[in-house]
Amino acid sequence: MSEQTDGVDGAEAAAAAGEAGPGPGTQAAAATPGAGAPSGGPGTPAAAAAWQEQQRRYATARAQAAEPAAWVVAIRPAGAAPIRTATLLAALAAGLAAALLLGDGLGPGLLLAVVPAVVAAYAAARAARRTARPWTVVWAIGCLALLAVPALRDSAWPATLAILSAILLGALALHGSRTWHGVLLSPFGFLDAAVSGVGWAWTGLRSRSGVSKDRWLPVAKAALVAVALLVLFGALFASADAAFADLLGGLTPDVSLGDGPVRFLLFLLGTLLALAAARTAAAPLRWDRIEVAPGKPRSRVEWALPLIVLNLLFAGFNAVQLAVLFGGYDKVLASTGLGHAEYARQGFWQLLWATLLTLVVIALALRWAPRSGAGDRRFVRVVLGVLCALTLVVVASALRRMDFYVDAYGLTRLRVSVAAMELWLGLVIVLIMAAGVFGARWLPRAVAGSAAAAVLAFGLLSPDGMVAERNVARFEQDHKIDLAYFQSLSADAVPALDKLPEPHRSCALRGINDEMSRAGSVPWYAMSLGEYRARQILRERPVTAPYEVCSRLRTFGDRSEL
Repeated sequence: MSEQTDGVDGAEAAAAAGEAGPGPGTQAAAATPGAGAPSGGPGTPAAAAAWQEQQRRYATARAQAAEPAAWVVAIRPAGAAPIRTATLLAALAAGLAAALLLGDGLGPGLLLAVVPAVVAAYAAARAARRTARPWTVVWAIGCLALLAVPALRDSAWPATLAILSAILLGALALHGSRTWHGVLLSPFGFLDAAVSGVGWAWTGLRSRSGVSKDRWLPVAKAALVAVALLVLFGALFASADAAFADLLGGLTPDVSLGDGPVRFLLFLLGTLLALAAARTAAAPLRWDRIEVAPGKPRSRVEWALPLIVLNLLFAGFNAVQLAVLFGGYDKVLASTGLGHAEYARQGFWQLLWATLLTLVVIALALRWAPRSGAGDRRFVRVVLGVLCALTLVVVASALRRMDFYVDAYGLTRLRVSVAAMELWLGLVIVLIMAAGVFGARWLPRAVAGSAAAAVLAFGLLSPDGMVAERNVARFEQDHKIDLAYFQSLSADAVPALDKLPEPHRSCALRGINDEMSRAGSVPWYAMSLGEYRARQILRERPVTAPYEVCSRLRTFGDRSEL
């Protein structure tokens, strides 16, 4: 640094500190006793030493401000091992699979496009000498199982939940997180890996630019010859036999120049995600190293009094619910003037929010719980254990109310979704109670695993199919059905709606049939099993009822959710 720059920096530091430097016009201030200046004139050794000390402190402060935060340094991994050729080829295969298989939609193609990315991550982990632990294997298997949901179900909303849950499990498998903040922050590690992964791959490619042609030229020639033979003989066989031509046309993706930009973007995205997964596997961020300071422990009275009052409130509410369930239901309805459905609808959402808020209360209570000894720990377990047990009764009451409402008005997507969420919240409360007995080290991963398992079960059970089956069964009992609601369901509902008598069957299937007709022919890699079965059913038994008949049955009327 030049002398002139030092002087400018020193002047800035002096101005920031509210002090005067030893320049012109400041000699009197510098020499004033009690002003913090050293004794002596501006040219004395004491003044020069003070000036140098001031510059040194300013440079130290500036260097500290430029340093990253301590938690950023803590989570940074060691340098990744150089990328291997197998990882590069697998990433390119993932991009190519994404371009070819995802341009027409999701389905089995999504799972097939992810497999090369898994291979890239595995190769990178092996190069970094990382070994798979039991939880890593569980997360990886769960991730692939969740990605099978779009291949099995046509409905978009369970498929979307499954994809998001698969991202979480994939992040847990790559990062190996086990704490709460590690589980929550792991998916964000892909953002950092997507940036660093490109540079990592580029460095690997540049290092291979000087490799002898004797190593890669034979492989390239063999690949080109193989492609040429496949194209030549495939075209000959397709022209020789119409059945083989149909089979070949159904298996190979249909790529045209018009969708070239979309395919190119999918190629870039697939390659980037595969590189991000591989870079994370080679050197993951260590989210578990972030230290979260525990809250200040409170005294037993200060901590327990609000919770005991809350427990008494829960106990009183649960006593009323049990009295209603065991014989007082009609009396309550008569006193309130509400019907069964209105009574159920009035309380379900409130009970759902009560369950969510209870989990927040438990989290905050654990943060500020007294922890001076074994007696305090037992006291905390008892108070929070009672609250969890009472909350389970609230969960049961909410589900019972939903059952009443479904009996009155039928099942819908929203109703089955919130009921499934309430069930999962009850499972989380049970896990918290188990953690109070056996220790809470495993709780973050157990909650994440239970959420992924719930999403997987939700997708495999086919919520649209459940909605259709429940409403068809209700129609068989009381001949009440909302045909307008079925127009927005997915192809997963077709097998159940096919059981309806005509013209209700055709009117219920009209919206799904029109949607699939507009979609036209869909390749196998973009068609779910649910859509395949629906197309078979509608091909064998087409929709026959005319629009006028369906209109009289209020097939196209307005409807309302929960």
